[in-house]
Amino acid sequence: MSAVEETAGHYVNPEPFDPAEAERLTPEQERYYQASQWQIMWWKFRRHKVALWSAVFLILLYMCVPFAEVIAPYTPNQRDNDHLYAPPQSIHLFHDGSFVGPFVYGQIAEVDLEEMKWTYRIDETDVQPLRFFCLGDPYEFWGLLPGRFHLMCPAEGGTVYLLGTDRLGRDLLSGIIYGARLSLTVGLLGVAISMLLGVTLGGIAGYFGGFIDNLIQRTIEILKALPELPLWMALSAALPVTWSPIWIYLGITVILGMLDWPGLARAVRSKLLALREEEYAKAAALMGAKPGRIIRRHLLPGFTSHLIASATLSIPSMILGETALSFLNLGLRRPAVSWGVLLNEAQNISVVTVYPWLMAPVVPVILVVLAFNFLGDGLRDAADPYK
Repeated sequence: MSAVEETAGHYVNPEPFDPAEAERLTPEQERYYQASQWQIMWWKFRRHKVALWSAVFLILLYMCVPFAEVIAPYTPNQRDNDHLYAPPQSIHLFHDGSFVGPFVYGQIAEVDLEEMKWTYRIDETDVQPLRFFCLGDPYEFWGLLPGRFHLMCPAEGGTVYLLGTDRLGRDLLSGIIYGARLSLTVGLLGVAISMLLGVTLGGIAGYFGGFIDNLIQRTIEILKALPELPLWMALSAALPVTWSPIWIYLGITVILGMLDWPGLARAVRSKLLALREEEYAKAAALMGAKPGRIIRRHLLPGFTSHLIASATLSIPSMILGETALSFLNLGLRRPAVSWGVLLNEAQNISVVTVYPWLMAPVVPVILVVLAFNFLGDGLRDAADPYK
């Protein structure tokens, strides 16, 4: 070290000076700054473990919906007059100390004349092994193709009621599996209608403003002022009773979708009011782009992630709306099967106290609503640029 450096009391790096050293990025920083908006959203969403597992749960659930006929051991309206109000059967693996494989014990039905209810006694001498990937009760796949293949079947001449049966001897597990088809898709179709109306009307109000904005905002305020559940009930009760279950299902979906768009329209309007003043939007207008193209190609993509998060949070309310209407016998009815239709059997509190397994359809409703709420929270946090 030189005498000058010793006198100064500090160290001087002998390496040549590189002015770009302070601006050089690490590989991780380069990967982040070069990533697209959707990649950044995915990285942020992946850190939200609860939302990630909720998404996995919902994806698996929706993948099972098209194959309800194969997964369910029975058809949803098949009756068993010998097992009315049968309690859930437990799956066992061992019998008398030896391994048998998955099986259930038979049940013997008896009538309790003192308490006026059905009681069942387990017959441990009747071992009924379960069959897998088997031919069972016939069905029509999506109402089109006949079939008999099931993922699980009862033993020949036996039963497998893992969640019990209702007053007509219909299997609750099969009803829940079939009911997922209507209860889960009603939310998706309803949100599609709500998104179409909300994005269109909110985009028009936010971009043009003036009289059109005032007209749409007053319409939204009127709809928001009406009580939601009574309005659902009134519109659902107005559907003709002569309609088929498919038309009733479509009618309920349209009602839920048309009453859910005001909140989304307000969110879209507020975003467009800010984005329409951006330089790229003004440049597109000066270049002769039409308002529809400016909204669709330049403004909406700027907050598409927020729209996805809002739509995800709207699906649970529609599922609960259909469940409530069907529970009150104002929505879907037998032979159509949804979770609300199944819960309609549990309206009588005396029946629920005697046969509590009739409340089983409320479990998937709770799980799906919680999963959608967690997923929506994760997507909302991932779409927030300040988090």
